[in-house]
Amino acid sequence: MTTDADQTQWSVTGLLDLFDVRADGADKFSGDTGLAGVDERQVVEGTQVLAQVVVAAAKRFSEKSVRSAHAVFARAVTVGSPVEFEFDVLHEGRSTATAVVTVVQNGRRCMTITVFADVPSPDVIRHHVPRPEVAGPDEANVSQMPMNGRQVRLVDVVDVNSPDEVGPPELYAWLHYDPIPTRDDLAKALLAYFTGHLGISTAMRAHAGIGTSQSHLTVSTAPMTVTVSFHEPVRWDGWLLYSHESTQAGAGMSYIRGTVHTEAGELLASFTQEALIRPMRGSDTSIAVQSRL
Repeated sequence: MTTDADQTQWSVTGLLDLFDVRADGADKFSGDTGLAGVDERQVVEGTQVLAQVVVAAAKRFSEKSVRSAHAVFARAVTVGSPVEFEFDVLHEGRSTATAVVTVVQNGRRCMTITVFADVPSPDVIRHHVPRPEVAGPDEANVSQMPMNGRQVRLVDVVDVNSPDEVGPPELYAWLHYDPIPTRDDLAKALLAYFTGHLGISTAMRAHAGIGTSQSHLTVSTAPMTVTVSFHEPVRWDGWLLYSHESTQAGAGMSYIRGTVHTEAGELLASFTQEALIRPMRGSDTSIAVQSRL
């Protein structure tokens, strides 16, 4: 979960620069982590690293389009040392390509991300799920997730972190970015970046007395996997609607599925998230808040 303090030093332009990873040898890329927030939280968002891998895959398979990425966040990436992205290419043909990307920091493997890319073809059939009929951005509530160049507005929710705002296990968030990337890889990276932000809040919303304001304090929470699929073409202007639905929570985990639509109703991406929601163990209280996954 991204806190307000984590984002006060960030901008959309700076985020896009961070996504634009560097080639660093055969099947290898490297990137930076950015700065800690004003609360000195040292854990890098998993979807930030996912976004970097989307760009790395687009550069590695330059004749193809990145269509999906499945990330497993095994260890936390921490702020500071550069991150390396090592490609194990399973297949690279004329139409499709698949690679498993290992994310390494300071010699430790932290994440694996499986990427699928292809050459889009003309339609044989085409349909997509329509945009949910919810209040538009003008009627939605402004959410305090500060980032220069980004606006976030929530439908029927005032404080997404509150344990007192109870409703069905679904959340609808309108986002507006300035600038909107013109490069396909950066546009996809920016879409992927927000897919992990509200999943845990979505699952908690159905249960009175618990909210993400308690994360890392009395409740242990963390996104563990994110899968995002991009539906061509991926381009937009104006607002985006991120729709979240928690279909299950229990046994210490939650499952969220979601979609990203344009304001005009085009479906750009679909995503899922598995997240950890567990009681704090006694041993966890000895770990500084800023270092917890």
